[in-house]
Amino acid sequence: MSGPSRPPAAVSRPRRARSTTESLLSIVLGLEAILMFFVTLTAFGLKAVPPVTAFVGGGVLIVLLVLVAGLLRYRWGVWLGWVLQAVLVATGILLPIMFLVAAAFVAIWVYCFIKGRQIDALRRLSPSKSNQQES
Repeated sequence: MSGPSRPPAAVSRPRRARSTTESLLSIVLGLEAILMFFVTLTAFGLKAVPPVTAFVGGGVLIVLLVLVAGLLRYRWGVWLGWVLQAVLVATGILLPIMFLVAAAFVAIWVYCFIKGRQIDALRRLSPSKSNQQES
C-alpha cells in the first residue's frame, strides 16, 4: 500500500484589486472604530450614560464600523459609511466635544472620498505601468 494520500493543493485565486477609494475609506472607518473605543470609555468614565448603554452602544458602533469597512467594495457599503458618519456626529448629543471631533473625522472621510475617486478615475484613464512592463 502506498503512504497516506495528500489532498490536492488548493488553487489560490488572485486577490481582488481594491480601489483607492475603498482603501482610504476603510482606513478612516478603522480609525473611527479606535476613536469609538475611547469615546465609549469616556462616556462610561464621565457617567454620561449608564454603563450598559455606554458599552453596548459603543460596542455595536465599533462592530458596525469594522463591518462596513469590509463592505466598501459595494456602492451601498459606501452609503452605509456615510450613515455611520452621521451617527458619529450624533454622538455629540452625549459628549458635546464629539461634535468637534466627529466633524474632523467627517472632513477626513470627505477628503478621502473625493481624492480616492479622483485617483481611481485617473487610473482608469491611463494604462498602468505594470501592463506596459509585461508587454
